[in-house]
Amino acid sequence: VQLQASGGGLVQPGGSLRLSCAASGFSLDSHSVAWFRQLPGQEREGVSAIRRGDRKTVYANAVKGRFTISRDNAKGTIYLQMNALKPEDTAVYYCATTSGNPIYSSMFQPTTYTYWGQGTEVTVSS
Repeated sequence: VQLQASGGGLVQPGGSLRLSCAASGFSLDSHSVAWFRQLPGQEREGVSAIRRGDRKTVYANAVKGRFTISRDNAKGTIYLQMNALKPEDTAVYYCATTSGNPIYSSMFQPTTYTYWGQGTEVTVSS
């Protein structure tokens, strides 16, 4: 099982990036997926997630209306479209999956997820 995240980079405030997370070794369709982000010395925080069963999506308040999570099961890839980026979005972004169907309150708990990508760095700066 492997997750490979990509798409990070340097972008000016107000710009956009699309992160990708390619899954291999398992069927993405049978997994719940999420994006987290982390700054040095800080805890990993949930950004967005899609639940396996009912495909319910959730977003952190800080990114609602700006970020969109999606999945292409045929390609085995998870996406995070990030628009109207702000300097406070700067972080290392991680994708994660679990074969479970987490309850709403646990969808942003890092311990909910079994498999993690290696992280891709996003820097928002002028």
